[in-house]
Amino acid sequence: MKKLILSLALVVAFGTSFISCRENKKADDIEDVADDVNDAMDDVEDEVKDMTDDDATDPVENTIQEGVNEIQENTGTGGTDDI
Repeated sequence: MKKLILSLALVVAFGTSFISCRENKKADDIEDVADDVNDAMDDVEDEVKDMTDDDATDPVENTIQEGVNEIQENTGTGGTDDI
């Protein structure tokens, strides 16, 4: 009986020494990838907002419109006169 209990205790001791609480690398990797994807999406969103921002295109549109108005005034086809 003592040998059986001693054998079982030895098996339990070996079992717990070889199996330890390890970190789950897959869960950490998935979280890292999810964070990277969220950061990339935020960066893209900011870039799209910058590209479609009305304030960024107004100077270009105003310059083009002024050029069109000057051509129309010089050719006599209309346009708004600068007063």
